[in-house]
Amino acid sequence: MHDTIDIITMGCSKNLVDSERLITQLEAAGYRVTHDSENPEGDIAVVNTCGFIVDAQEESINTILQMAQRKSEGTLRKLYVMGCLSQRFLSELKREIPEVDKFYGKFDWDQLLSDLGKTYRPELRNHRRLTTPSHYAYLKISEGCDRHCSYCAIPLMTGSHRSRPMEDILDEVRYLVGKGVKEFQVIAQELTYYGIDLYHQRRIAELIEQISDIPGVEWIRLHYAYPTDFPTELLRVIRERKNVCKYLDVALQHVSSIVLKAMRRNITKDETYQFVEMLRREVPGIHIRTTMMVGHPGETEADFEELMEFVRWARFERMGAFAYSEEAGTYSAKTFTDDIPEEVKQARLSKLMRLQQRISAEIQEQKVGTDLRVIIDRLEGDYFIGRTEYDSPEVDPEVLISATDYPNLSIGQFYDCHIISADDFDLYAKPISL
Repeated sequence: MHDTIDIITMGCSKNLVDSERLITQLEAAGYRVTHDSENPEGDIAVVNTCGFIVDAQEESINTILQMAQRKSEGTLRKLYVMGCLSQRFLSELKREIPEVDKFYGKFDWDQLLSDLGKTYRPELRNHRRLTTPSHYAYLKISEGCDRHCSYCAIPLMTGSHRSRPMEDILDEVRYLVGKGVKEFQVIAQELTYYGIDLYHQRRIAELIEQISDIPGVEWIRLHYAYPTDFPTELLRVIRERKNVCKYLDVALQHVSSIVLKAMRRNITKDETYQFVEMLRREVPGIHIRTTMMVGHPGETEADFEELMEFVRWARFERMGAFAYSEEAGTYSAKTFTDDIPEEVKQARLSKLMRLQQRISAEIQEQKVGTDLRVIIDRLEGDYFIGRTEYDSPEVDPEVLISATDYPNLSIGQFYDCHIISADDFDLYAKPISL
């Protein structure tokens, strides 16, 4: 279809924000744009790639190859690739997939407008056409990362930490509130660093306070913090502000001091325990989302048992885990041998996640009989699906409400709900405010 562009986004919510900005620019230039269409039909395709781990890289490459096949069949006129994968492996991709008309990195996608003969409009830089449900949005406050964890390739792709000006972020929030957004997932590779480069001090607490002051902002949820040198004033903001969710996504990765040192995390076992204690003390009722890694080079059975004991003690409300995967160019790949067999990694991963499943089920069961505020995301089958302040979209448990019993609920609205039952991850509820 002439003058239709299909954008396909791979990977994380930070990529999604870039795609949403690009869509706005393309539509302002007169194009019709689809996003993640099941049946792409435009004569131009843009693949926004992920380069995080091997599985994500393969998925991105397979998507590019599918689009290249369309081009060879004559149903696609132009194919462009942007994002983390092309930032990281530009020369290899050019050589291996010559069907692509042009590759862009993570930060030069605005050049695509010029290559299409259009003009980038800077006055729209904070405008986005949301691809999420209209009541929530991801809010990216910075790019890059100054941490250098042994296993992580992200700094190789995104470079050093760069904060967005506070005024730009607040303008974007006001714009999105005007479009009906009530809930903001604040995202960054490392949000606690916000402000250091621009203002020579951490200003994440001030930023969140300023966002929470904007009329119409109902929920703010914080993603991707780092435990070392954590700005404790942020906890006061989470505790005191009604529209800042009692929720923090902070990747801890491990607890063994030996493994943490090998990971270059700049924190010890004792400090990690103290950090979790501080979060729970300063923000009563906080739900902590974290990520753990098993199988980092050198991790012994004793190290893994320390991790299991820590997870039993911490009782994280939300926890994911993954097995170490060697990434080319990282400190770990250059320094260590990937010495733990894949079957050992997977056995440890399964054991850890079975433990977490039991903990999650117990925590969810404790919510039965309580009343919680729920926002409705969608109607699916016989249920309205919603979330509490403790649940981020896509990654966290959900709340199910019978659509047969309560057919008049509205998507994007808040309801006070009574929790009537729970399974390992999700809650079942009935509204008490209609």
